[in-house]
Amino acid sequence: MSGVGEAVPGPASAGRLFAAVDIGASSGRVIVGSAGHEAAQLHVVHRFPNGVIERHGSLHWDFAGLFAEVLTGLAAAAEFAAAAGGVIESIGIDTWAVDYGLLDAEGKLLSQPFSYRDGRGAAQVAGVHERIATERLYATTGLQHLPFNTLYQLAAEPDLAGKQALLIPDLLAYMLTGARRTESTNASTTGLFDAVAGEWATEFLTALGLPAELFPPLIEPGETIGTLLTEVAERTGLVATTKVVAVGSHDTASAVAAVPATSPNFAYISSGTWSLVGVELHHPVLSEASRLANFTNERGVDGTIRYLRNVGGLWLLSESMRTWEHEVYDAGTPASSASSATLSLPELLDLSELLAAAAAEPVGGPRIDVDSADFIAPGNLPERIRAAVNATGGTLGTRPAAVVRCILDSLAAAYATTVAQAQELSGQQLDVIHIVGGGSQNRLLCQLTADATGLPVVAGPVEATALGNVLIQARAAGAAPSSLTELRTIVAASHPGIQYLPQH
Repeated sequence: MSGVGEAVPGPASAGRLFAAVDIGASSGRVIVGSAGHEAAQLHVVHRFPNGVIERHGSLHWDFAGLFAEVLTGLAAAAEFAAAAGGVIESIGIDTWAVDYGLLDAEGKLLSQPFSYRDGRGAAQVAGVHERIATERLYATTGLQHLPFNTLYQLAAEPDLAGKQALLIPDLLAYMLTGARRTESTNASTTGLFDAVAGEWATEFLTALGLPAELFPPLIEPGETIGTLLTEVAERTGLVATTKVVAVGSHDTASAVAAVPATSPNFAYISSGTWSLVGVELHHPVLSEASRLANFTNERGVDGTIRYLRNVGGLWLLSESMRTWEHEVYDAGTPASSASSATLSLPELLDLSELLAAAAAEPVGGPRIDVDSADFIAPGNLPERIRAAVNATGGTLGTRPAAVVRCILDSLAAAYATTVAQAQELSGQQLDVIHIVGGGSQNRLLCQLTADATGLPVVAGPVEATALGNVLIQARAAGAAPSSLTELRTIVAASHPGIQYLPQH
């Protein structure tokens, strides 16, 4: 349960080879995927950490470091493919949403991109809403209000004249190919995208005083962005004609494409740093009730709608563990650290041991609002979680197991509420929940989710995002079936999940 991905034996026998660049807010990987009409397999060839860096009092991404890691991973992919007797046919890139880098008139990146965890967007919300009413925003974009949505971040920019914004996966593709495009599933997270028309909401660009050509033209998953620049091909060992193909560049879009559903009546939880909880629809839900419930209508592969809410996620757990690790190492011994006094060093730093201890905690413990803005920034999360519990009249001890159980109970409760709301607001009937991504390995969270929702949960695949990425590339190359239903059948056959039935 403590792993971050899955690697399977060499894929040469399963089909043609594709490279998936899959970067989340806390880690990234480059994966060689082998896909055919009946199977898809993955082999992780490079892993690397990711995280925010502080610069001049603001939070940024180390984009230069990320791009260097991507090149290292693509070189490893080329070596793997050669050893398997094949070649990498194309590359697909997916990352988190909303963040972007700015290029000057010569196409140079002006600075390291800001992180959504920086507070600059929140400071612009009121000003944006003075120009565009929240009801009007939602009626056009269908986007969940989050203070770090792209339009709020752009409002914080002092001068955008002559500049162009590239969302993070599009920026990586530009560095590989020199071609500038904006992939549609990620465009739909900006707050500047028309959910019905599937085009930029140019009226909002005008209302906010943003340049009409701020973003490059849109491109759909499966379309070719470009081929590798000569210097990239030479550095990685890939052939110069290797394509970079648009996939669901918002990682959740790729993950949902690879949900191994066998019927249309499913909800999904893409569980990682954040939890994306919702259903797949063919038309957006733009009602006032949907706006008040803060649901989003983001674009999925093949023009589908990812009708979901962005719910707190396993950031709460990973950042808490980071705090405890610092306490242990700073103190020199677990016994001298108040919050870790009941666990030995190996137990404290081993997620499986910590989850086992959390599972033994009493049922019905305290809960927190996992969506609270108090938990967005890095720092001492266990202390903030205890403060949140205390503020509601509850109590939460300092033992890590108690804090972890509070986090997981709270996530499961939030999942149950969100799934029920999605069903009510969309009219979509549900008979199963699929949990994909890193959280699918967390057996306690999966069981708590089944118990809280009263629905069976199917967990896996862990690498749903990479599978979706690879399968969209394979489909574009004619190596995989054309429909999402058929692609999901391949995932279900290649990566069977684990079922959890409600127990309470």
